[in-house]
Amino acid sequence: MLYNKFSQFLKNKYGSKVYKLPLNLPVTCPNRDGRLGMEGCIFCGEEGAGFENLSCTLSVAQQLSRNAKYIGKNYGSEKFIAYFQNYSNTYLPYDLFVKNIAEACGDGIVAIYISTRPDCIADRYMEFLARLKKQKGIDIVIELGLQTVNYHTLKLLKRGHTLAEFIEAAACIRKHGLELCAHYITDLPMDNLDDVIEGAKIISALGVSQVKCHSLYILKGTELERMYERREVEPVSAEEFINRTIAFLEYLKPDIVVQRLIGRAPAERTVFCNWNTSWWKLQEMIEARMTERNTWQGRLYKSGKAMLGE
Repeated sequence: MLYNKFSQFLKNKYGSKVYKLPLNLPVTCPNRDGRLGMEGCIFCGEEGAGFENLSCTLSVAQQLSRNAKYIGKNYGSEKFIAYFQNYSNTYLPYDLFVKNIAEACGDGIVAIYISTRPDCIADRYMEFLARLKKQKGIDIVIELGLQTVNYHTLKLLKRGHTLAEFIEAAACIRKHGLELCAHYITDLPMDNLDDVIEGAKIISALGVSQVKCHSLYILKGTELERMYERREVEPVSAEEFINRTIAFLEYLKPDIVVQRLIGRAPAERTVFCNWNTSWWKLQEMIEARMTERNTWQGRLYKSGKAMLGE
């Protein structure tokens, strides 16, 4: 096995194919409402990450029902993950957060995944999720946007947080018995190969259970697009992206589940996306290169104990 694929992990755990159902709540993030900033991260568009989301004016139950009918009909699945995808969902007021998350515990839902920021994790919210997990017998995974471990790059991206907040959030999530997925962009032009390798090492050391890798796309109307037009940012080559992603996997703890290797966005919304290549072709190229090199996830991973000779 080249790497610990999410699809196989879900099938092994739940006994059949499982599909994510995206959910859209009326929420923003502290990087957009003025607490930290107004424009968000330099790569974030107005719709956040929810290109295919239904309207947030629909209830959670309505969104789940519509998406489940479509997915079930087209893919024959009866088990689903309720995925609160857009913006920073734990930034919702507590009562609204509780109401919406609880509403997602419907028929066929085997897990809830919640996307948010490292600086939007609080004990009160995690305590509720831990109780819900126990009461409903449902898995709960918090998806945190890390993107890079390089402090200078985080500042340039206008993330509004540093690595410290991610480490603190990871500890809080694990303390409450919840699982953590880290988002990471392997081809940031401000980073180099050493940054990517260090990212894999830190993610492994923090007990992260899943990762979601992204390739950097440039959305229209973002600060990143303006930087791209001024030639302040130049995307790395596809070859560099492939090499960095393979290195990331090689240093990643082998039992960490890899949700995906490549990001994607609608062509009409971007000025640059994946070197005009389909995401699945890039994935095939990564897998073929790993096979050629006879390498795999975790090949170069070493825990602290291993380094001490224990």
